[in-house]
Amino acid sequence: MGNDIIHKAEEYVRSFFASDFSGHDNDHTMRVYRTACRLAEEEGADMEITALAALLHDVDDRKISPETSESKLNAENFLKKNGVPSERCERILQAVKEVSFEGTDSVVPSTIEGKCVQDADRLDALGAVGIGRAFAYGGSHHRRMHDPDEAPVLNMNKEEYRSHVSTTVNHFYEKLFLLKDRMNTRSGRRTAEERDRFMHVFIERFLREWEGTDEEREDQ
Repeated sequence: MGNDIIHKAEEYVRSFFASDFSGHDNDHTMRVYRTACRLAEEEGADMEITALAALLHDVDDRKISPETSESKLNAENFLKKNGVPSERCERILQAVKEVSFEGTDSVVPSTIEGKCVQDADRLDALGAVGIGRAFAYGGSHHRRMHDPDEAPVLNMNKEEYRSHVSTTVNHFYEKLFLLKDRMNTRSGRRTAEERDRFMHVFIERFLREWEGTDEEREDQ
């Protein structure tokens, strides 16, 4: 298989996400792919399984393809169409199934490949790019940036998290600020800590500007 199947997967996701501008797009997928491969190399994981799981991890996301989100049919069909052996197909799909954040019902992936992909996906929700993606997603779904009278809802389970509609700032408290402590790999944890610090600084500054108190703080 090797590079040929990887290139085919890259072409597939490029076409699949051609019209998506919510932050779950081809650029996101390629960042997750590159990061997952870096983590896999450091952790001694199977590179091909990690790469394909990373490239296919969002083609059945419930926000994009709700009708296939449970079956992972888009990913499975791609793998079968391109002759991926059954045993390796199962390992790739297992990693894909265990990626998503599901509140308190989130799972720790059962394989090192799955752990690398989950860490890579979560890292892309952190830092400067994570901030941009959060506001892009919120805007594309007509969500308010911030409402001082709406407190974040913490410790949601899967069903609560899936049905909850939040402001973008609350999303940082309900998910993004939790990710640093849920990394699976050493390298993932190191990167997450730095990106998490940056996000906290941003949100602190955002809230000061929202209240119009940033100049007062700077003059002190």
